[in-house]
Amino acid sequence: MGFDTIIRNGTIIDGSKQPRFKADVGITGGRIEAIGDLGKAEAKRVIDAKGMIVVPGFIDMHSHSDRTIIDDPGGESKVHQGVTTDVVGNCSYSPFPVPPGGPLGGYKFQTTNVEWGWSDLAGWAKMIEEKGVSMNIAPQAGHAAVRAAAGLLDNRPPTPDEMANMRRLTAEAVEQGAFAFTTGLTLPPGSYATTDEIVSIVEAIKPYDGAFYATHARLWANNHVGAVKEAVEVGRRTGVPVQYSHMAIIDSRVYGQGETMTDPIERAHDRGMDVTYDMYPYTAAGSHLAQLIPDWVQEGGVVKMLERLRTPAIRKKAIEDTRKGWFKGLPWEFDSIVIASVSSEKFHSIVGKSVAQIAKERKADPHETYLTLIDENDNNVGAVFHNRVEGDVRYFMGHPLAMIGSDGSAISPSGKYSKDKPHPRFYGTYPRILGRYIRQKPSVMTLEEAIYKMTAFPAKRMRFKDRGVIKIGYIADITIFNPDTVIDNATFDNPHQLPTGVPHVLVGGEPVVSNGKHTGARPGKVLRRGSS
Repeated sequence: MGFDTIIRNGTIIDGSKQPRFKADVGITGGRIEAIGDLGKAEAKRVIDAKGMIVVPGFIDMHSHSDRTIIDDPGGESKVHQGVTTDVVGNCSYSPFPVPPGGPLGGYKFQTTNVEWGWSDLAGWAKMIEEKGVSMNIAPQAGHAAVRAAAGLLDNRPPTPDEMANMRRLTAEAVEQGAFAFTTGLTLPPGSYATTDEIVSIVEAIKPYDGAFYATHARLWANNHVGAVKEAVEVGRRTGVPVQYSHMAIIDSRVYGQGETMTDPIERAHDRGMDVTYDMYPYTAAGSHLAQLIPDWVQEGGVVKMLERLRTPAIRKKAIEDTRKGWFKGLPWEFDSIVIASVSSEKFHSIVGKSVAQIAKERKADPHETYLTLIDENDNNVGAVFHNRVEGDVRYFMGHPLAMIGSDGSAISPSGKYSKDKPHPRFYGTYPRILGRYIRQKPSVMTLEEAIYKMTAFPAKRMRFKDRGVIKIGYIADITIFNPDTVIDNATFDNPHQLPTGVPHVLVGGEPVVSNGKHTGARPGKVLRRGSS
């Protein structure tokens, strides 16, 4: 029997949590055709995996590559980690649906140099696949995009017609292949929504097999577990599965209380509900500065927000309210907020500096500086927020209901975003877990458990029919790594560093990383719910 590719001499961890075993893997036509002793078989391509672990390609359960994959279709920061599928459209931000005339209120959620010539998932997917992409992309429909497409950027409940429109737009996206409806309840316009609004929209996707609800949850004053309870409540009221996004504790008053965060999920699971979560292995978050300023400043969209910041009397009020704290009175720690990216070349020198440092250099008040940075860069300013502790990270990672999602984007060390200083999770999430949290002691879990959280578990959530496990007949999305050397190299100061110890990555049986080098191949697909 002749194969397209044989992976010889490797140790397989198949993704199912079963013990590892030694075997060869034969691939033909992009699928796994044989597993066993293939020593006498022939193939066009042979990969020697001696001393290596052969696993399903990693499925990044929480990604923001909707925009970046357009500009950096090779997705080097992800595929070099072993990621073969990115789940995008998280935290309410998706590049669809788009109303006639383009995004409203400045809410061009996934800004890129590419002209926005699409209005729905189908049009966006067609553009992605025509350009070509090295990894698979699994889209979700975002609440902020849906609200904007319905013309609802203000802090008010939707009218009956607006609600019907949002339900229709969401259902249409799911019909076209979106896997889920996502919310971002800490940032306008999503933060304006009540639980009832979310429930009504989620109910619209219930008829679609496998569709689920994913939430970047709401912050609750003096009640850090309230966010989890609201997510579970949406699932209880709708009967739709729930994915809680990037589980973490960012309120310093309740560090170490991870068990209270997972308790509502455990209780729901015990009642037969389908509720899980994802997380990433860092003690810092990444977002945009605007996420932490008062909601009223942001009402109506980015254009109106910038108009307020550029009106002296309103700006003064915004500074006063910002001074009260970033969340319900929590004090600012400006030295822990580091600028990762800006849109204006004029201000690029601030990238890598903390807000406290910038304010000191400008001899300005840090609260005013915070708002000025948003103003100067037309709201396109990203930052890293150092706001959590290692003990909580380890607890959330090891929990049996956790899966892994980077909360990062697929970019290139030499591409459009190479001058930014993004969160190192863009480049290091998976090797970091395999090296620092599995190989190094004390380990958080077994290697088999970790691979399950990166492969079969997210595949189950996504209802992938033939991905996430090394199994005959399954698509050959495969990662090969060295368990003795795999490690992340990206740091906060120098994030554009590829990891060590991941020499081979195949997408649909085609090598996109070979002997540690990107091949330039673009075999990825935009996956669709129900057919992937």
